[in-house]
Amino acid sequence: MKQIKRAAAFTLALAMAIGMAACGNVGSKGEQKTEKVTNSNGEEVEVKVFSAFFAVPGNELDDNNVVQDAIAEKIGAKCDMKWLTGQTAEEAIGVMIAGGDYPDFVDASSGMARMVEAGAFIAIDELWDNYPNIKNFYTEAQWNSIRADDGHIYIIPQFGNIWDHDTTCVHNDEAFWIQTRVLKWAGYPKIETLDEYFDLIERYVEANPTMEDGTPNIGYEILCDDWRYFCLENAPFFLDGYPNDGCCIVDRETHKAIDYNTTPTAERYFRKLNEEYKKGIIDPETFTMNYDAYISKLSTGRVCGMVDQHWDFNDAENAIKAAGLDDCTYVPVGITIDKGMDEHWHSNSALDVSNGVGITVSCKDPEGAMQFMNDLLDPEILTMRNWGLEGVNYNKGEDGVFTRTDEMRRNSEDQAYMNANLCPYAYFPNYSGMDHDGINGCDPQHQATEFYDSLSDEVKECFDAYGVKTYVELCDPAQENEAWFPMWSYSNALTTDTPEGQVWADMASVKHEYLPKVCIAEDFDSAWKEYLDVYHKKCDVDGILLPAFDAEIQRRIDVANGK
Repeated sequence: MKQIKRAAAFTLALAMAIGMAACGNVGSKGEQKTEKVTNSNGEEVEVKVFSAFFAVPGNELDDNNVVQDAIAEKIGAKCDMKWLTGQTAEEAIGVMIAGGDYPDFVDASSGMARMVEAGAFIAIDELWDNYPNIKNFYTEAQWNSIRADDGHIYIIPQFGNIWDHDTTCVHNDEAFWIQTRVLKWAGYPKIETLDEYFDLIERYVEANPTMEDGTPNIGYEILCDDWRYFCLENAPFFLDGYPNDGCCIVDRETHKAIDYNTTPTAERYFRKLNEEYKKGIIDPETFTMNYDAYISKLSTGRVCGMVDQHWDFNDAENAIKAAGLDDCTYVPVGITIDKGMDEHWHSNSALDVSNGVGITVSCKDPEGAMQFMNDLLDPEILTMRNWGLEGVNYNKGEDGVFTRTDEMRRNSEDQAYMNANLCPYAYFPNYSGMDHDGINGCDPQHQATEFYDSLSDEVKECFDAYGVKTYVELCDPAQENEAWFPMWSYSNALTTDTPEGQVWADMASVKHEYLPKVCIAEDFDSAWKEYLDVYHKKCDVDGILLPAFDAEIQRRIDVANGK
């Protein structure tokens, strides 16, 4: 049966890869695909059409998307973007590499190292002298941290580059999330610990077993699908008060890596999940759901809480808003394992050197592709990507400040409207922080006054009760990033070609298999012991991986100090 499933997945991935390759190579040999778009004067103009594949789920734009065509009119190019569907990133990228034919742009996600090793990308640094927006996107030191072993730069990390200063209003990172209706019911209590969090959800579900329409409430959901099992496994380092280094805890004094998977806090956390599962607070289907089923359940508004990254459930939150279930909106709570501990759920943006978008060797017009990305970083185009069209998606006051009407805000949360009208080119390089005009935030989510005005009355009431104006303020202030942060940008690039990469893969395999068992076991102590025994036997973390982490931590410190 497993072989049949793998064959089906391979066939699906192959079909998708062939389709994407065809998309990236339409037209006569040596010619770049073009099409005509209608400009603001009603005239048809010819523009280049590039192709892209991003190995993450996403929403495809409609043909004749309004903002995409408006951008194309100005820069003479557009991009047909395809997203991951029906298979893992590794499957899609593996088949693409096997065929040796690619779209013009690729972000390979977890398959990035394989793409680089396969020689699938052109060297961007050999072309960028004529494209200053790209060359100046990062500092020389930052570009050096992105260089491959051969000294060239093949990808551009798209995220975490702040223009001027950070203006973040949304906590886009990981957190224990809880619905405003639950907090309101309890009188907006201060929640500081894991026990307090689950105690509140237990009491709420007992008092409110169903929603108003009779749909049963779900106390807590856990996403374990594929690489997203971080929603289950990495809470212990947050609960111990550490920021999201992802692959390990880094001791701030000794600069040594600590394995968070076997700490006393990890045992307490999984014991708590086991208790809540037995009480019926955790959805019994939680460990068999795929991502789509998870988003579908959240979208109904019936799930009281979960751990997740905000960007990972944003589609569900938009669905909740579209359904008018404003009291089911999620807000983060920065909890720790015990009272009196500092928490660090919110971190400043950081450069992830393990991933980004690259131009492939199949691209017929590399210079045109570079120009396209360069133009997407033009200040006027950035505003169109992030805000839309003036007078349609936002208004500009005499003081230069951008605002939106209620209708504009509703449109920005309507997926059908967004697919037809807005084009953020989300997986191409972009800035956060300020708009280049020096007046506004880079987008509505980074504009404090516009952000608060756009909130529903239910969320405003919650914020007012806690004395905050943004989601970020519900967490402790972010610390200045340490030189090694984030270590997950190192572990994400590991492959099984190295001893430490093999250990990293073994760890993932063991945790994928055993942690759900730990959560549902009748005898937690026996299940936890079995997990630890297998983990220590199969994964030589202490002997191989932690020394590798320590060496990488020191290397990053040395680079930061100019050594």
